[in-house]
Formats: sequence, structure tokens, C-alpha cells
Amino acid sequence: MSTAAEAILLGLGGDGAPQWLSLPLANRHGLVAGATGTGKTITLQIMAEAFSRQGVPVFCADIKGDLAGLSQAAAPNPKLEERAHKTGVTDFAYEAAPVVFWDVFGKLGHPIRATVSEMGPLLLARLLELNDTQEGVLNIAFKLADDDGLLLLDFKDLRAILAHVAERAPELSAHYGNVGKATIGTIQRRLLVLEQQGAEHFFGEPALALTDLMLLAPDGRGAVNILAAEDLVQRPRLYATFLLWMLSELFEELPEVGDLEKPKLVFFFDEAHLLFKDAPKALLEKVEQVVRLIRSKGVGVYFVTQNPLDVPPAVLGQLGNRVQHALRAFTPGDQKAVRAAAETFRANKSFSTEAAITELGVGEALVSTLQPGGVPGVVQRTKIRPPQSRMGTITAEQRAALIAASPMAGRYDTVEDRESAYEMLQSRAATAPAEVAPRSPWGDAPVRRTDPWGGAATLPPVPRGPAPRAPRPRAEPASDGGGFLSDILSGGGGRRQSPAEALAKSVMRGVGSQIGGQVGRALVRGVLGSFLKR
Repeated sequence: MSTAAEAILLGLGGDGAPQWLSLPLANRHGLVAGATGTGKTITLQIMAEAFSRQGVPVFCADIKGDLAGLSQAAAPNPKLEERAHKTGVTDFAYEAAPVVFWDVFGKLGHPIRATVSEMGPLLLARLLELNDTQEGVLNIAFKLADDDGLLLLDFKDLRAILAHVAERAPELSAHYGNVGKATIGTIQRRLLVLEQQGAEHFFGEPALALTDLMLLAPDGRGAVNILAAEDLVQRPRLYATFLLWMLSELFEELPEVGDLEKPKLVFFFDEAHLLFKDAPKALLEKVEQVVRLIRSKGVGVYFVTQNPLDVPPAVLGQLGNRVQHALRAFTPGDQKAVRAAAETFRANKSFSTEAAITELGVGEALVSTLQPGGVPGVVQRTKIRPPQSRMGTITAEQRAALIAASPMAGRYDTVEDRESAYEMLQSRAATAPAEVAPRSPWGDAPVRRTDPWGGAATLPPVPRGPAPRAPRPRAEPASDGGGFLSDILSGGGGRRQSPAEALAKSVMRGVGSQIGGQVGRALVRGVLGSFLKR
């Protein structure tokens, strides 16, 4: 059906026919499934090195450290050579693949970073496990950053824009929708948890240029990009969100190319069930859209998982090339999963697919690949060919030497921190007019008051302690003919006033200011007389 020039060899079928994966149809995606210890990792390894030999760059996650062996040629072994011969390999040679190591945390490979803006609110909400209300507020923060020209690059930018939204919550609620400070507080706490898990290393610059994943070696082989995921997989949401971000970026950045003679990039998504576990509907729709349409960008996506049922039906239906390793059926649930897996294959009349899934040995698989015209091939029980690179891990010294000699050496290793939302908001706060605080009567701070025309005036400083009182001028005698009333108005000629006299004096002043003439004076005398008689 195919030749080595236009396909990669997976192994030898039970009918004696080689099982090929057609390169022009490799961008129709695929599935590698099977229980733990049945050979999924070796299948992934032989596919990665085979794509590389055909000039197709590969990206894969190394969950257990085993795929690092792709960087080293396998040690000569007669058993490997014998198996290669029995599985249809005619040009077997021990060979290392051109490997580039990556690591989100920057420990076991070149750092991989993305900016907060590139991640976007949908994937970030998935990463933070936000509900719909919290996701809505996060969308408002991103929208405000766009409107105000604030760059969101790293974790501190995200925290700064959330604090800015909280400060302007009443104003923003009228323009963007309700913004609750309690909701923002919840998002900030989630960010703190994520930061403590080391996720802040992923956000920042220099951000990964996806073209750096599609390098070719000088001999024409495609680069095998290996993501060190031993630590990353312990944070399943970060792991799944990161790989989905990569798919989304590939989908948005790469141009439409239609069907090519071979893919521009093949992407292996190991432990794929982590992507779909507890995923909200919006995210599942995003995955389905990317998987369905990224084919036309020349990218093939291969999900690697234990059970085909880990992949939603809408996505599973897009996977045309399938390699199914053994499944164990010890429980009724396991038996149901086996039946469901068997039904996804085009049946072979020579054996029962359902029975074969439970009988496969290590290094055996049921293989069904797309044939010319995109027709699924009849499933074949197949012995998988051996890899030409090392099976297993490598030493720390070998990894360090490969990282130092990598074409990416020095490009992503140093963090950049240019002016972004955090710095811009701090600068705005520093240049804003200072608010003059009201001054306490016991301090020296100026006291602000507003005049009737809307302006502001500053009163002179209030001295500390009681001010000395100026002597009060003696009142002139009233023109009432002298006598008793004059004594009261003048303070009694130095005589200490009784309470009644003081009260009478106060009342007189209030009434006397409004009533004049002799009638007024007579009325005052009457009032005073009534007090003094008591």
C-alpha cells in the first residue's frame, strides 16, 4: 500500500503484511491507548523517531523520563535486531534523534513561557478552577487592560490589574457589568495557590515562538521536542492547560495549508485524560474545534491515554489512526470499556476484536490506520517494531550536555521584565495628584474647607495647646436711664454674677437685638424682674 518514502512502519500484522501510517494522512490525528505497562511509551517513541527521520518535527511530553532516551542511540542488542527483522524492518540501525529538551520550570530543559495575554481568560479560568461569575470578572479585567493599553505579561501584571479592577469596581460595574470585590478576592487567592505551586515560572517573557518547535536538523531530520513533565504532571491542571494553550496557539498562528505530503508538526498529548477530566463545556468545545480544524494547518495531534473512553466522543471521532494496546477486563466497568474500544475499529473477520484486546501481550497492539481516500483500514493484530534509540532514561550529565549544545541555548534561559501593567499602574499612582488630608485641631496639617463657589481654601495652621484669650472690652452702659439694667449689662460693676443674672443677661441680648425702642426696654425689664424675684 505504501512505501518508506511516504509512510512510517509501525510493525508487522498477523496476516504478514506491514502496517504503515501514511504521511499524507498523518494530520488526521490519532490515538495510542492501553493499560499501564503494555507498551504505549515504546509505540510513542518509535512513532516520534520515525516522523523525525521523515523530516517532520515532533513535540511530546515525557511523563516518566523514558522518552529522553530518544536522544541516545540504543546499545547493540541481538534481541532488538531479531525483533526488527521479524517486524518487517529492513534498514534497522542504532540511531539517536535530534532532541531539544524543554521544561516549564527550567530545570531539565529550556524554559517555556507564555504571556498572560496569550493564555487568555478562558484557559486561565480553567487553570484557576473559576466558576462562571469569577470567569466573567476575569474577562472584565482582560477587557479593561486592552482598553487602557496595559500589557499583561506575567503574574504580577495579573495581580496588578485585578487590584486595579477592585479599586474601580463601582465605576466599572456601570460599563462592563457587575464587579464584586469578594469575587476578585477569590481570584487573587487562587492565583496565590497557583503561584505557590510554581506556575508563575510559566508566565513571562521571552515567550515561546512556536516556530522554534518546528526546526530541522542539518541532515533534514525533524527536531524531537521533549517536554520534561515529571514535575508538571503532578499539577494536572497546569499540565493540561499548558498543552491546550500550545494547540490553540498553533491553530491561531499557523496559516491554512490544506493537505500536505507530510505534516508540518506532530503533537503527542500523553496522559490525555487530564485534559478532559472535569473540563467545563466551553473548554471541551474549544478542544473539539481545535482538533477538528488544526488538520488544515498541517498539524497532527495524537492522544496517548489508558482507555479510549477517556476521550470525549466528539474528539474521539476525529482520530483516524489508532493503535490499541491491551486492556484488562477484571470488573464490569472494565468489560464495558473493552467492548466500547472494540466497537471503534473496523472489524476483522479473522478474529474477535473484543477478545483480542484482552489477549494482547507487551509490544502487541491492534492497529488501524487510514488508507488512501481516508478510509479506515481493517484492524490488524500487530507486533510493534523496536525503536532505534535508547529505551529508558539518560544521565544528568548527558542531559546537561545536550541542553548546552542545543540550538535554543541562551535564547530562553534569561527572564525579561519589560514595562507592563504592573509598572504602568505603579507609575500612574505615583504621578496622580496627592490628596490633601484634613488637618486635626491638635496637629499642624492644613485644614481644607470648601468655599460657597466650589473652590477650596486652606486655613492657617492651628497652634498646639490653648491660645491666650484677648481681654474682652467692657460693655458701654445702655441708654435705659442707668440703674439696675446697666449694672447687668456691664457685668455688675465687677460683682460676681449669680446664675439668674447670667441667664437674664443672655436672654436680654437675644431679645434686645430684635426689639427696639421704649416698648422693647419695658418688656425686657419685665422679663428680668420675673427672674430676679425667684
